[in-house]
Amino acid sequence: MYAVLRKSRTLKNVIQRCNSTTSTDTSTVAYPPVLDLAYKARVRRKDEIWYEKIKKLETVEEKLYGINMPRYYGWKSLCLKERHVLCNSLDQAQYITRTHVVNNHELPDFYNNVITSEQLDAVIQIIKNHIENILGFEYYNRLREQEITEKTAENKKKLQDDLINGVVYQINRILLATLSSNLPHLMKAQVDYEPRVEAFWFIGGIDPPTLVRKARANSKHLEAYADDPVNMPVQYFGSPILQLRHQFPLKEIVPLNECKNPELNVPEFKFDPRTLGHTFSYKHATCIPGFWPGDPDEFGLLSYHNINNSTNSEVYYEDSYIVQAIFASYGWLLSQASYQGFSTVYDITYPLTSQTIFTNGQEWSFCVYQLNTTLVHSEHVDQNPKRNMCWVTKPMKLFDTIEEGKVHGFNEDVLRTLIKFYVNMPEERLNVDMKPYLGKTIKYLADIEDRDRRVFLERGFKHISSNRPKHYLMPEMYAWQKIYIVDHKTRPIDKKRDPWQFGYKPTKRRLDSHLPLYVPKCLRANPKKKRVDRWAKTYYPDA
Repeated sequence: MYAVLRKSRTLKNVIQRCNSTTSTDTSTVAYPPVLDLAYKARVRRKDEIWYEKIKKLETVEEKLYGINMPRYYGWKSLCLKERHVLCNSLDQAQYITRTHVVNNHELPDFYNNVITSEQLDAVIQIIKNHIENILGFEYYNRLREQEITEKTAENKKKLQDDLINGVVYQINRILLATLSSNLPHLMKAQVDYEPRVEAFWFIGGIDPPTLVRKARANSKHLEAYADDPVNMPVQYFGSPILQLRHQFPLKEIVPLNECKNPELNVPEFKFDPRTLGHTFSYKHATCIPGFWPGDPDEFGLLSYHNINNSTNSEVYYEDSYIVQAIFASYGWLLSQASYQGFSTVYDITYPLTSQTIFTNGQEWSFCVYQLNTTLVHSEHVDQNPKRNMCWVTKPMKLFDTIEEGKVHGFNEDVLRTLIKFYVNMPEERLNVDMKPYLGKTIKYLADIEDRDRRVFLERGFKHISSNRPKHYLMPEMYAWQKIYIVDHKTRPIDKKRDPWQFGYKPTKRRLDSHLPLYVPKCLRANPKKKRVDRWAKTYYPDA
């Protein structure tokens, strides 16, 4: 009886406390948001949660790591390689990079004021004879053909590439030696020979491939979305002849507000890239501007690129060098932006500029590119008001002919433009937060104090960047299985042996979906306790 009475009193006190804390004022009540439960809205919310997780990661390497987390075997990416330019691909190049190409084939007016005409003429008089001498030596006096035994097409192409590289190396050496005494930024610049440049991004608005559309059409829940556009991963691979980089970025050419002008045309190209002849392969997402994170000289000054045999048809040569200029410039700047903490899934907060030179030794073309946005995925490919800007000059001949070591028809205009690229001085942006999405004290893996976490992430990041295949390759469905088992179902009593027959989807496997490393008993913290600390601890980023 006493227990029942005590219980009733306790319940009465609880009710009184609840009534005393209950307020009749509903103006301060916070209601949960009303969520759209449609399929597209749910997918968008899921993606935005993933983007926000990547954005909150502190270090550059972890952000790049986070983009790879959803795919154990890598993303099935559209692979773009330097000097591999397909015909009629200019519209596609502009669309997937959101680039407006200025059609006057001239450099921006900004370069008219980087150096005076008198100073430019004085520099040309100093270096012109040296340039002619190295051209005569590389084209006439240096006997490279003795270095090969068989005159095959591949060897001839390699000889031409070595010739172009030699010309570029010598011209760069002469310009740096002549201009560095009066231009301190050239004295501090680093030179990278044949660096590794890679960039990864997502492009939206692409028509679904045939297999994707067929899979959607056969699904009761996705049938209505069969023709909806898809996000497509893009991986760029490049290797310039050489590049110069500095501690500070180049000045912007056009203010960021002017890049939102709707009159800056970007053509649409929503077709599947396979229609042009592009190929897809599984690659980890890598963004490498020619150096590893943490290098103090993290902004590009200029880069030289080889356009020897960059296309199979001379009819489309004019478009081919523009396509190569867009991909080379966008890829280099995007990888630089990723080292500042930005990504393809959240936009940069300030523009970046690059200077790119394309040559086959005799013909030279100059490109200036300003990266204003990296948001080209999902609906941003059409709704993003910002455009990237590209200025490209037509190829100009540096000389007409070389006979017996003498250069005939030397074009000083090429040399003038080349000097302007070197004279263009980078500057520090004092009122701009250059790394707004990185940690305050921890910006790179080297800043992490926990040794185990630092070593784990560094080893994994380098392995991802190497793009080596996994120890066990991806399980696949063979052609005969697709025909006889899946499509026509003519082998119903065959024993199930392959992973896909049990519902396993290797393309959806996450990067952390594996057993950790086994720790031998002698190396455990508590070796006498069974089933304790059997597996090594992992430190995958939360993405």
